[in-house]
Amino acid sequence: MSDRRIIVVTGASRGIGRAIAVHMAGPENHVIVNYNSSPEAAQQTAHLVEGRGGTSTAMQFSVADPGAVKTAFKQILDAYGRVDVLVNNAGIAKDNLLALMSPTEWDMVMDTNLKGAFLCSQAVIKVMIRQRYGRIVNVTSVVGVTGNPGQCNYSAAKAGIIGFTRSLAREIVSRNITVNAVAPGFIETDMTLAIPKKSREALLAQIPAARYGTPEEVAAAVAFLTSDAAGYITGQVIHVNGGMFMG
Repeated sequence: MSDRRIIVVTGASRGIGRAIAVHMAGPENHVIVNYNSSPEAAQQTAHLVEGRGGTSTAMQFSVADPGAVKTAFKQILDAYGRVDVLVNNAGIAKDNLLALMSPTEWDMVMDTNLKGAFLCSQAVIKVMIRQRYGRIVNVTSVVGVTGNPGQCNYSAAKAGIIGFTRSLAREIVSRNITVNAVAPGFIETDMTLAIPKKSREALLAQIPAARYGTPEEVAAAVAFLTSDAAGYITGQVIHVNGGMFMG
């Protein structure tokens, strides 16, 4: 096992997280599939990883829970001795107009989408510094730069991820650790499929590519940023949105 890269993907039971975990699969990688509440789906992801020649472990913990994150990463480090790649993908949405949004809706999104990235990154940073190698990729969103009605909480958390990415990148670049973000646009996942048809049509009209993206297209960008070829890229946000936002 020591000759394999140890890769942790949070929120990997479905959607973009699953696509990232599967894309990263291979004989040289061991992928830890994090999930919070979907053990069967997480096991399906692990089986897909193994079907591509990799090895995989499904691990349950909430990225929003400091104690659970600390325990989980201690178990990972005790078992494997290192973490080479962390992909902070776990996220939830609790959409509402700000006038109607409850503090609970705000806090739940912030705790998972923003604090979760902080907790997981903090859990791996010391070992990455010691091993003088690491790749951290944070999954943000196009709405973190454009905003979106009804998503003040989600947009704020995703914008926070961008600032977090750039600040952490500056802190640790001298230790051969890169920190980047990938910002998906509207991707065909369970989350976007739940959007009403009229809203989906309106969104599609805003996308120059005239189609939704696929989870695999996001996964390809993440995989590149974790590769040796991207060793001189840090503090960047790669937009995967069909031209919906250019900046």
